[in-house]
Amino acid sequence: MVDILNNVDRSTEKSIIEELDRYQPELAEKIRDSMFVFEDIITLDNASIQRILREVDMKVLALALKGCSEDVSNIIYSNMSKRAAQTLKEDLEFMGPVRLIDVEKAQQQIVSIIRRLDEAGEIVMSRGGDDAIIV
Repeated sequence: MVDILNNVDRSTEKSIIEELDRYQPELAEKIRDSMFVFEDIITLDNASIQRILREVDMKVLALALKGCSEDVSNIIYSNMSKRAAQTLKEDLEFMGPVRLIDVEKAQQQIVSIIRRLDEAGEIVMSRGGDDAIIV
C-alpha cells in the first residue's frame, strides 16, 4: 500500500489516507509511519541532504521548494554553498506563479531520488524502531 501511495499525486494520497483513517485508523497510522514525503527532508541528516542535492536538478528543486514550508527550504539552503543557495533563491523569486500539480511532480521526483539513494544505502533515513539509533 505504501508503494502505491508513494507513486500517486499528493492529493490522491491524502484522500486515500483520510478515507482509510475513517474506517481503519490503525492501518492508516502504520502507512503514514512508513511513508516518506517531501517535507520529511527535515528529518534527514546533513550529509544525506547534501548527497541528495548532488542528484537533483536545480530547476526541479526550485519548483519543489515553491510549495514547501520555510523549515524545508531553510534546511535545503543550509546544505548548499552560499552562492548556490543565493542562486536558488533568485530563481524562486523570478519563477512567478506555478501550478500546484507541477510543484507536486517536482517534489515527487525528489522523493524518488531519496528512495533510490536509501535503497542503495547511500543515505540514512530513520524510520523509528531499531534503525532509529545511529552509533
